[in-house]
Amino acid sequence: MNSNIETIAQAIDWIVSQETPPSLDNLAARYRYEPTYFQKIFKNHVGVSPKQFTHYMTYRRARDLLLQNHSTLEAAYESGLSGQGRLHDLFLKIESMTPGTVKNRGHGIAITYGFAPTLLGELMVAKTDRGICWLGFQVDESREIATQRMKDYWPKAIFIEGDVGHEIEKIEAIWLGLNSGRLSLDIYGTNMQLQVWQALLQIPFGTVTYYSAIARSIGKPKAARAVGNAVGANPISLLIPCHRVIQSTGIINNYGWGSPRKKIILGLEGNLLNST
Repeated sequence: MNSNIETIAQAIDWIVSQETPPSLDNLAARYRYEPTYFQKIFKNHVGVSPKQFTHYMTYRRARDLLLQNHSTLEAAYESGLSGQGRLHDLFLKIESMTPGTVKNRGHGIAITYGFAPTLLGELMVAKTDRGICWLGFQVDESREIATQRMKDYWPKAIFIEGDVGHEIEKIEAIWLGLNSGRLSLDIYGTNMQLQVWQALLQIPFGTVTYYSAIARSIGKPKAARAVGNAVGANPISLLIPCHRVIQSTGIINNYGWGSPRKKIILGLEGNLLNST
């Protein structure tokens, strides 16, 4: 793995964990780089400077998208989805776990998991022999928190730490809209959850929508609260893009991997969309 990519991933995780965005000098010093050179390698990999990157951690980017009418799910449907969307269900194949497997909380199921650096920070992926069953990020620069959340979700499964680099490369490619073939997901949800997750897959890359818009799109306009619960129950963050749902006020929160991480993902998506 390229050491610069590992450094950038670590830097992103550190930025996410800070209450106040660090300066370029502090970032460079932390990773023992000269500031000008650190800014160069950061921009080469991420596409923006560290200062621009930290600006994306404000809610203004998502709010601007809303005000520009970029964000409603209805508009996404009218535009044909695949023309604008970089991530949609054509890339993903859902191999649902049986109700019995879920009821037994993964008893007897072998789950391989691992971490790898990405442009969004260090990404954690877990998979069964049928497909990816969990996806998340570091929390407060800690692998342990992310690992424990996965184990709490499947407390009776057998966990094996292993190499998931290939899967993470494929996830990044799909997130960026590159045709890397289909990727199987091994997940299970209620009918309501599956409806919501399918709706999330239709939100175009670089845009956001509201909980109420999701509720209307699945024919349950009064079920915004239930939609919120279904969004929060998504075990495959990023691939099923729950980060693209925000409050109607433009406020960004309620993300399992932290609001700063959500703001970074939305900001980078907006920047990538505008650069193409």
